[in-house]
Amino acid sequence: MKKIGVFLVTLALTLAPASVMAQSAQGKPQTVCPVLEGNPDKNIFVDYKGQRIYFCCEGCDAEFNKDPEKYLKKMEAQGITPEKSPADAGKSGK
Repeated sequence: MKKIGVFLVTLALTLAPASVMAQSAQGKPQTVCPVLEGNPDKNIFVDYKGQRIYFCCEGCDAEFNKDPEKYLKKMEAQGITPEKSPADAGKSGK
């Protein structure tokens, strides 16, 4: 029975599209504000260390700037990988 389970997992990984595998390795995209956990507004953001962080409302960006590492750790714990800042998108190693 264990051989069948191992076979099925191997088969699934073999057949999984590379883009799905890459996305899971990168983490989930940001779908909530790291401060108040509301829906992010793409017009309210902070670029921090090459990453673009979106917020649900004015004020969350200021709160984020008080302790950015706290919120980045929270996002990381949730498996969220922020977008790269447009200015850093072409750079590698960031």
